[in-house]
Amino acid sequence: MNKSDKPAIMCRLKDIRQSAGISQIQLASLVGIKRQAVYDIEYGRYVPNTSVALKIARVLGCKVEDLFYHNLYESADDITLADKSISPNNRISVIKVRDRLVGYSLEGRNLSGKGFQAADGMLKADGKTVKLFENFERIKKTALLLGCDPAFGILAAHMARRSLNVHLKCRFASSGKALKYLAAGQTHMAATHMHESGKEQSNVVFAKKVLGGTPANVIAFANFEEGLMIAKGNPHKIKDITDLTRRSVRFVNREPGAALRVLLDDRLEKLNIPADRIEGYNIMVLSHDEGAQMLVYGIADAALGLRAVASAWGLDFITMETVRCDIVIPVDLMDHQAIRTMLDILQTRAFRDELAQLPGYGNKNTGKMIAAI
Repeated sequence: MNKSDKPAIMCRLKDIRQSAGISQIQLASLVGIKRQAVYDIEYGRYVPNTSVALKIARVLGCKVEDLFYHNLYESADDITLADKSISPNNRISVIKVRDRLVGYSLEGRNLSGKGFQAADGMLKADGKTVKLFENFERIKKTALLLGCDPAFGILAAHMARRSLNVHLKCRFASSGKALKYLAAGQTHMAATHMHESGKEQSNVVFAKKVLGGTPANVIAFANFEEGLMIAKGNPHKIKDITDLTRRSVRFVNREPGAALRVLLDDRLEKLNIPADRIEGYNIMVLSHDEGAQMLVYGIADAALGLRAVASAWGLDFITMETVRCDIVIPVDLMDHQAIRTMLDILQTRAFRDELAQLPGYGNKNTGKMIAAI
């Protein structure tokens, strides 16, 4: 990594002051400075001298280095790009997995409809070097969870409420894609929700296969209903997947490697229904929300998804299976501070109760150790 000649001074004063329940006016009075000075310090317009910094730290009961720190790493020239299609001069999300930085795109279909996300850095014109916007210490304390469970956003919010020091990023990826990134060392955790098809638990079998010997723990996240999202009112009177063979029914599929795609293909095989009998089998969307949008806009009549997603979009739903979503964590990353905090959150009543309120969700196994692989 490259160090800047003049490292930026970063400030955590606002977070620490608010956590202590002290207003800007109160802090100014206790330290003996003007309220405007506190404001300017918090927004990086003014760096206080040593005397003022020490007084602020004493009032807030912390160390000066807790309040102010150097952003020593303003650029990185050894980053691994998880998305090979990232173009130079684009904003990216940056994480640190073990001893390397990994960059993900902040553009594309998976991120559409979710608004702009703040970038951790920008890929420079050479396509190799990244100018960091985010503090390197914060990047080190951030864990990335890849998966397609929409409830991961709730998990991240509970973590944000609990701790200012560690952070969880959640990024959409199918079960297969998430595990492939995990095997490549490009994420901290991956989620999978394969349906049961044999004596061994399918999530465990799938994770073993993709990770190829990497020791990992499988932790239960949630149970949920998955199946067919149907246009509101079910105008085509669809009852099960056999009705998808009617030429009047327009279907949209998920991509190969998605757990729902595997479920559909297994059901079709058991029913001896050729895939080419389904209108739209080869038309693919990359997320539950994208499938729901196709229905809402009248482009399709049925799509694969979750009951909770169908409910959120005001759609009808036909359950095909209730499955468990598990989080797969490499053993050597279990001590990552953000992962430890996340595992604690899974055990809290507040999180489990909120999870259970989602349509089609259950929290019976949440936080349970399923297997060591």
